[in-house]
Amino acid sequence: MSLAVPFLDLKPAYAASQAGIDAALARVAASGWYLLGQELQAFEAAYADFCGVPHAVGLANGLDALHLGLLALGVGPGDEVIVPSNTYIATWLAVSQCGARPVPVECDPATYNLDPARIEAAITSRTKVLLPVHLYGQPADMDAIQAIAARRGLAVLDDCAQGHAARYKGRPVGSLATVSAWSFYPGKNLGAFGDGGGATTADAGVADRLRVLRNYGSRVKYHNEVKGFNSRLDDIQAAVLLAKLGQLQAATDERRAIAARYLDAFAGLPLVLPAVAPGNEPAWHLFVVRHEARDRLQKALAERGIGTMIHYPVPPHLQPAYAELGLGPGDLPIAEAIHAEVLSLPLWPGMQEAQVDAVIDAVRACA
Repeated sequence: MSLAVPFLDLKPAYAASQAGIDAALARVAASGWYLLGQELQAFEAAYADFCGVPHAVGLANGLDALHLGLLALGVGPGDEVIVPSNTYIATWLAVSQCGARPVPVECDPATYNLDPARIEAAITSRTKVLLPVHLYGQPADMDAIQAIAARRGLAVLDDCAQGHAARYKGRPVGSLATVSAWSFYPGKNLGAFGDGGGATTADAGVADRLRVLRNYGSRVKYHNEVKGFNSRLDDIQAAVLLAKLGQLQAATDERRAIAARYLDAFAGLPLVLPAVAPGNEPAWHLFVVRHEARDRLQKALAERGIGTMIHYPVPPHLQPAYAELGLGPGDLPIAEAIHAEVLSLPLWPGMQEAQVDAVIDAVRACA
């Protein structure tokens, strides 16, 4: 058997920032203040600056960031939100949590992101927001999406859960929409030591509404303006994220170098390789290939000790959770074809050259 390579190993990311993380944890523990404190404020300021916007708001997790972001844009019962057919179900769940209806639109078969050419046909008088996803860390075509939104009087919320440090035509993801929703789940490119999320925006009003919504609908203790939520990024997670933020660009450069090796090594194989749109600088959260016999390939790689995952095996419209939409097999064929063939290969900062070589050798042998 070749060298075993797990799908993901988070230990190198900790090692790269260990001194800063350990100091941050000790600092918060000694402070006696663990929620809505100075560590959160410091991270929010730093992350807003990293994304090139004035405001960042720390939230409990990525789903809350989507949900509260939509609420801050005024989405409610009876509204519709345009979502990609090809995404993790959390994108749709956030819409449902607002009492609104997710309206799926097929993706671009090359980039797997929401296809701007298909959006306008799905817009109705009930449409309130366009919700693209920077899937796998590949930026969506935001100029085209924003042009549609401006023409039709709609807001844009982008799901940036996989897009940390990605850039679109020279601009950072997180600065491209009315509000951007983030996940800091441990496996993300910027990951906490537990659940975490946030939102970035240039709109001071949206940022203010998010801060009120995250804290029981209150800006003054025991005075509640609206029916809010308990969705606060705690100071321990904020301190960890701030300590890791300084390494994010270097970690992204590592991801890009590994992705470049894969793209070169797998050229000519019977695989569909990731396509990068002109002007995009992906974050390479995932390196996703397609293969007609995906399950066979996954099994063969596992036998050689190579860990893989499927992102994602079942599209949202075929999940029992969305049976009420009345969509079945064949209704969104592009998404269904993608979900039947995609396979994610190991890629993380700190991968050793021998591990990358082992993945390349195994894929060449098995594809």
